[in-house]
Amino acid sequence: MAQEKNRLPENLQGPFFVDSSCINCGTCWQLDPKHFAPAKNNSFVHQQPQGGKEKRLAILAMQDCPVGAIGGPNQHSNLTLETDFPLPVTKHPAGNIYYCGWSAKSSFGASSWLILSPSHKANVMIDSPRWSAPLARRIKGMGGIQTMLLTHRDDVADHAHWAKALGCKRWIHKNDSDAAPTVENLVIGSAAGIRIRESLQLIPTPGHTEGSMVVLLGEHRQILFSGDHLWWNNQKQEIVASKKYCWWNWQEQIKSMHKLMGLDIAWLLPGHGNAHHFQSGEWSKALKKTIRHC
Repeated sequence: MAQEKNRLPENLQGPFFVDSSCINCGTCWQLDPKHFAPAKNNSFVHQQPQGGKEKRLAILAMQDCPVGAIGGPNQHSNLTLETDFPLPVTKHPAGNIYYCGWSAKSSFGASSWLILSPSHKANVMIDSPRWSAPLARRIKGMGGIQTMLLTHRDDVADHAHWAKALGCKRWIHKNDSDAAPTVENLVIGSAAGIRIRESLQLIPTPGHTEGSMVVLLGEHRQILFSGDHLWWNNQKQEIVASKKYCWWNWQEQIKSMHKLMGLDIAWLLPGHGNAHHFQSGEWSKALKKTIRHC
């Protein structure tokens, strides 16, 4: 729980605040940029929520925070219901997309995503949130999950608990499998990719880690779940690949970017950083610019 005595000085005066336990993972300002913003070493409240709708979203950010660094007024805690997560993101012919919330400290607040298939019988979770019984009940009511795709070793979080509770089968690349040794299915090699089901592919993109992968949904105007391989920077309005946070091989990560050039991405949904919607044809131009600057 956030402590008023540890309130960071950057916070705008008012009932919502971020305290010194913040790890600067970005979950709050990714979810609620109207009220939360990044500073150099932490996040902070730059505008106090007004009205029930705004306060509800700020409280969802409190719930999502992996270290409980956000404080707020107790009298508004009833504005959050256990049915709020997962939050709808976008609709796609191959499946509707939701943000799971409940970010995990062990994954440094990485995002987890849910693909709700048209039949509700082939639902997929991309990377693992921290365990949450309310979220599990909600997902069960949506048809459960049959498959969990782990993009790389950093974002496995409570995958084993989810797999046991919901009976899903998991995938991870063999080169990162020591981080999740009980996973049922391994991707081997770094070839073009593996089709998990119709319109759903796992594409190895080694670099950030040796076993990094991305998930591609759809045949046209695809959705790319990029793990830590790529993300969007709202301030610079560009796709980002980080040499600073490349844990394995930066040159291999650059090569992996080239594998994604020919796609027509409608949505980039990363593990960290901002999600972003692209107009048709914008993706290749933006990615080419990023590669040129690497």
